[in-house]
Amino acid sequence: MINLEGKTALITGAARGIGKEIALKLAESGCNIAICDLNKDIIESTIDEIKDSGVEAEGIVCDVTSKDSVKKMIDKFLEKFTNIDILVNNAGITQDTLLMRMSEKQWKSVLDVNLTGTFNVTKSLIRSMIKNRYGKIINISSVVGLMGNPGQTNYSASKAGIIGFTKSVAKEYGKRNIYANAVAPGFIETEMTDSLSEKAETDLMNNVSIKRKGTPEDVANLVLFLASDLSDYITGQVISVDGGMRM
Repeated sequence: MINLEGKTALITGAARGIGKEIALKLAESGCNIAICDLNKDIIESTIDEIKDSGVEAEGIVCDVTSKDSVKKMIDKFLEKFTNIDILVNNAGITQDTLLMRMSEKQWKSVLDVNLTGTFNVTKSLIRSMIKNRYGKIINISSVVGLMGNPGQTNYSASKAGIIGFTKSVAKEYGKRNIYANAVAPGFIETEMTDSLSEKAETDLMNNVSIKRKGTPEDVANLVLFLASDLSDYITGQVISVDGGMRM
């Protein structure tokens, strides 16, 4: 069993869905947990669940697109936990439509949350990781960042950007014992995918070799591995969790 006792992880966008499952999975391994999201009520409910694992946990409302909001969050968590050893950049949104119908606002809002948010949080925390000479940075990308998807030019671009960002961070800070990897989920069963039409779901499932949707736990299991010492010779990689959707 992986043991993360004595370490602290910050997971963004973690009040529900994949982010919440990651937080719960890391907590089960003894990791203290810091989370942020936009909904205070859901944050508090999730924190209660995390604490059931017997670890310290704290949550805060944070807009990852705002540098000031991110700085306040990082300062608060470092004051409470002293160190943040693991960062999971999970916060993300979609605003799907065909390119010819996509407004500048739809383009910009998705890039701001998914890509600029990842930049803001990582930049705000990197000095602390450098000082501690240790860090595991795990960025949640997507298979569509590797292969594209109709109606998701904004989302695909943001997730592809995260991949390039991850590789650059891995090269810049590897000598400081800071690791950076990206996880690329495929068709995962979440509130986001529940809204798909029957035809869209069928089209996606036709490309999945093992013929089932993934679960948030499938993604969390990989994040747990990357957050642990078992992955200490892995950095700058993009690992898909997609049931064989993309080979």
